[in-house]
Amino acid sequence: MKTRFLTLLSALLAAMFTLGACNTVQGVGEDVERGGEKLQDAAQDTKKKM
Repeated sequence: MKTRFLTLLSALLAAMFTLGACNTVQGVGEDVERGGEKLQDAAQDTKKKM
């Protein structure tokens, strides 16, 4: 029972901090876009090395 409570508490805290980082849907979109750009850059670097 105690382990289940701690797991739930940890998940809620993680969700709170994650959602607190992006206050709006626009903020989430910008974060996803930035992640996509980094992925594209890494793919292009790998392609150049081949």
